[in-house]
Amino acid sequence: MNEDRIVDIEIKLTRQEDLVDTLNKIVYEQQKKIAELEALCIALAGRLKEAASGGNEPGPAHERPPHY
Repeated sequence: MNEDRIVDIEIKLTRQEDLVDTLNKIVYEQQKKIAELEALCIALAGRLKEAASGGNEPGPAHERPPHY
């Protein structure tokens, strides 16, 4: 009976180790994705700032057509 209990504990420990490894991989992938999304947000914020600062200058979209 004592040996069966040890075997059960070893099995549970092995399953927990596998689960921890799987969760570590998932967390790593999520962190990579978060870093990519943060970089994308920073780039988009920069583009929005450029568009807002350059929006005061008349461009082709704000010019009157030649027939006016």
